[in-house]
Amino acid sequence: MDLPVDPDRYLTFLAVMAVMAVTPGPANLFSVANGMARGRAAVVAGVVGMSGATLVWFGAAALGLGALVTAFPAVFRVVAWAGAAYVGWLGLKSLWAAARPAPTSAADAPPPIRLGRGPLVDGFLVQLANPKAVLFFTAVLPPFMDPARDAAPQLALFAAATLGMDFLTMSAYGLGGAALARVMTRPGVRRGFDVAVGLLLVTAAALIGLRP
Repeated sequence: MDLPVDPDRYLTFLAVMAVMAVTPGPANLFSVANGMARGRAAVVAGVVGMSGATLVWFGAAALGLGALVTAFPAVFRVVAWAGAAYVGWLGLKSLWAAARPAPTSAADAPPPIRLGRGPLVDGFLVQLANPKAVLFFTAVLPPFMDPARDAAPQLALFAAATLGMDFLTMSAYGLGGAALARVMTRPGVRRGFDVAVGLLLVTAAALIGLRP
């Protein structure tokens, strides 16, 4: 039986994807910040949002993403800059919260900051503007596509592997951030907590906006 993807090629893709998934980037930094700011309940929602954006990128790849990037590079840069501005605004919002006077007791402590429109939407926007995603779909994925085979089944299998690995790694990053937040509940530590979230998001914004 003729398989949709050559097994050796698929195993190589899995190895490359595993390295890319665990390498810190805007999405993983956002996962940490999301878990820290919103807790464990928001981690999965954020990852689902980012996975939705990844599916959008796979759809674009099916329509010829590489050709679109070559023909309209400025459009993709604008998308990246807009995403960087949004993530940077979330980071500055957290830093602004850190600049407020520290509460004197747990009862006076402010509620966790609201980063943006919610973890699902924020995650979707972060991944949609993630230059690491553009690099993946324009430079990493195409060599694994076999032009002699049907493209749709290949993309489906590559998407399953990508989404699965991303879900595991980004959830791990997010749950790590949430675990860190649980030990930072004392009022006197709140300022450092907000600074950490802000710096993570500002760093993610820089990675999005400054990558060529």
